[in-house]
Amino acid sequence: MTVLDMTVTMCKCKIHRATVTEANLDYIGSITIDETLMKQAGLLEFEQVSVANITTGDRFETYVIKGEADSGVIGINGAAAHKAHKGDLIIIIAFAQMAESDAKKYVPRFVFVDAENRPVKLERETAETPYSLAT
Repeated sequence: MTVLDMTVTMCKCKIHRATVTEANLDYIGSITIDETLMKQAGLLEFEQVSVANITTGDRFETYVIKGEADSGVIGINGAAAHKAHKGDLIIIIAFAQMAESDAKKYVPRFVFVDAENRPVKLERETAETPYSLAT
C-alpha cells in the first residue's frame, strides 16, 4: 500500500462549547442534540461522536440522537451521564475516514454556540486559510 492509498481519520465537524442541558442515567445511551445544531454541523442521527467535557476534562464516545429543533437541548444519556452533568461545557466532535488525498482538501465544519446552545458562528477552516460562512 502506498501513502496515497492510506486512509486517515480526520475531524469531520464539531459543536464547540455547548452547555449540557440535561443528564439522564436511566436512558439506553447516547447524546441528544438539537436538530438545528446537528444540521449545521453535518451530524447524522446515530453517528458516533467523541465528547470532550471542558468542565471536568472527561472524554467519552457515544452516538447522536435527534433532539427537538431550536430547543437548545444537549442531553447526556445512559452511562455517559456519569461523565457530564447539567451545566457542563462540552465539545462534540465527529471524525470521518477518508483517503489521504481527499483529507488534504477536506475542510471540517465548526459550530460555535452561545450559553443557550444557539448557533452564533459557523466556521470552516484549514490551517492555511481560516474563513467564516454566513449562518
